[in-house]
Amino acid sequence: MSQPMILEQPSDAELMARVREGDREAFTDLVDRHKDAVVTYLVRLTADRDRAEDLAQETFLRLFRAAGDYVEQGYLRAFLFRIATNLVRSEERRAKRLRLLTPFLPRPEHTEPAAPSGLLRREMHREVSAAVAKLPLRYRVPLVLHEIEGWSYVDIAQELGCREGTVKSRVHRGRQQLKQRLEPYWNGGTAWKTTG
Repeated sequence: MSQPMILEQPSDAELMARVREGDREAFTDLVDRHKDAVVTYLVRLTADRDRAEDLAQETFLRLFRAAGDYVEQGYLRAFLFRIATNLVRSEERRAKRLRLLTPFLPRPEHTEPAAPSGLLRREMHREVSAAVAKLPLRYRVPLVLHEIEGWSYVDIAQELGCREGTVKSRVHRGRQQLKQRLEPYWNGGTAWKTTG
C-alpha cells in the first residue's frame, strides 16, 4: 500500500511571490489564511465587528496593491497588523476632524433608542470593548497586541519601532486608563462618559 501524499502548504513568502506574478489564487489563499486574525485584531481595536470587517477588506486591498514593493521579513501577519493599525489611525484622525465640525451640522430630527442589552456578560464585553476602543492608539495597540494577541514586549517593540521599555510603559498606562474608565461601571454606577 502506498502512503497518501501530504501536500505541504506554501509559505507566506511563496504566496506573496506568486501574487507579484499576478496569481490571484495565491492572494485568495493569503486572505483565507490571515483574515480571521486580522478581523479579530481590528474588532479588538475598534469594538465594532462591521467596521473591523470593512477595515480588514481595506487591509488586504492595500496588501495586494503593495505586493510589488513587499519585502519578505518572515512575518506577513505583523505587516498586515501594521497596515490595519495605520488604517484605524487614519480613520480616527478623519473622525476627530469631523467631530470638530459637528456643532455646525444640523441635528437629526429623531434618533432610534438603543436596544436593551441582553445578558450581563454581553453588556460587560461591550463596555470593556468600548473602553479599549476609546484608549489613545499609542496605548491601545500595544495593549491589544500584548494582552489579547499574546505578543511579547520584544516583538511589539520591533513592530512599532520603539524600545521594549516604552512598550512596557504604554501597556501599563493603557491598563491604568482602562481601569479608570471602567471603574464606575464595575462599581455599579453608570457607564463611563468621556469625550475621547
